[in-house]
Amino acid sequence: MIEFRRAQASDLPDVVVMLADDPLGAGREDASVPLARGYVEAFNAIDADPNQLLVVAVDGAEVIGTLQVSFLAGLSHKGAWRGQIEAVRVAGHRRSGGIGRQMIEWAIAQCRARGCNLVQLTTDRSRADAHRFYENLGFTGSHLGYKKTL
Repeated sequence: MIEFRRAQASDLPDVVVMLADDPLGAGREDASVPLARGYVEAFNAIDADPNQLLVVAVDGAEVIGTLQVSFLAGLSHKGAWRGQIEAVRVAGHRRSGGIGRQMIEWAIAQCRARGCNLVQLTTDRSRADAHRFYENLGFTGSHLGYKKTL
């Protein structure tokens, strides 16, 4: 049975492996152990922030998925809170088994429980399969996002 829980420091190597295990992540992540200090520092900052939730999906003792939810306060929409879902990954050997759907549905429930009026996410333009996946879950491609590397 798959369970969802807040990630622990001991989960970090498994999370980084999943981040690195796709064409985009392979070029920007480094799953070698010991992990780069930046991963540990980022984990500590996320873990200490009550508006951040780094989650792992586990099957028994095995970490098989991860995602991060950021709870964002905003003045628009009459001061509505929104949930931002990011870094959704499922372990390669467990993909196409419905785990991603379960993870997103769980994350949406967490956003509802926190009083969010909206759930949003971004996905790289090159991820056509991900676009279909999110559209099947009821998300719409309503905005065009921009990023700038610093």
